Amino acid sequence: MAVAGVLHGRVDARRFETNAATRESPWVRRTILGAALAFFALFLLLPLVAVFFEALRKGWGTYLTALSDADALAAIKLTLITALVAVPLNLVFGVAAAWAIAKFQFRGKHFLTTLIDLPFSVSPVIAGLIFVLLFGAQGWFGEWLSAHDIKIVFAVPGIVLATVFVTFPFVARELIPLMEAQGREEEEAATVLGANGFQTFWRVTLPNIKWGLLYGVILCNARAMGEFGAVSVVSGHIRGLTNTMPLHVEILYNEYNFAAAFAVASLLALLALVTLGLKTFIEWKASQAVKETD
Repeated sequence: MAVAGVLHGRVDARRFETNAATRESPWVRRTILGAALAFFALFLLLPLVAVFFEALRKGWGTYLTALSDADALAAIKLTLITALVAVPLNLVFGVAAAWAIAKFQFRGKHFLTTLIDLPFSVSPVIAGLIFVLLFGAQGWFGEWLSAHDIKIVFAVPGIVLATVFVTFPFVARELIPLMEAQGREEEEAATVLGANGFQTFWRVTLPNIKWGLLYGVILCNARAMGEFGAVSVVSGHIRGLTNTMPLHVEILYNEYNFAAAFAVASLLALLALVTLGLKTFIEWKASQAVKETD
């Protein structure tokens, strides 16, 4: 009893110390909160409001005219095509890589994990330059590609390759820690009961990772549609052919066509807002799923 009393007293003391350490005077709390809100308003909210204000400043007619321009429509179409190709590829790669890393032991596992993180440590401009050095006219494969009339750099394939490179960590990086935390017990049990690999993945693994998978896909799509650096290097800035939405915004702004530039930029801003909303919804659903399992 004496030992229990001592332990109970130590626990209470630690709780008191923790509470005391996190208790601050009202002016400190208000200062911290005010600084956070000021930062949010100055660096996040104000630029967002400015984009929509400038886009609509000359009226809806100018706004819709800018978006219906042939070059703008071509940029929107190319952006969507790039995302529609890059995101599914990264989805397949991310799931396969995460499953291999989280569920199996093999030589080169840490090396594969490092490779997945490579686009996070390499500048997008350098990534685009790599593809130019490989597939450009003076690149390693440039002569062979020219002989067979295959265009990669300064064409749609180069834009897709650059986008895939800069976005492929997103799905894998969301799934790897999630699948590692879940362990392999359920998959092993399914295998013992006679399930094959596809059945195990479809009925056991996928339901457990669906929210993390959707979260990674949303982030991957947002980055694919908003990528500038790598795409800028490999696109060639051919108006109406190889300009994505971010590149089209740059061209319009450099031509002092501010209304059109901000009109196209507003679409990217809307994409960011939709991404934020979906991200919040998925986080809520994931937390609800965790509570239900507990």
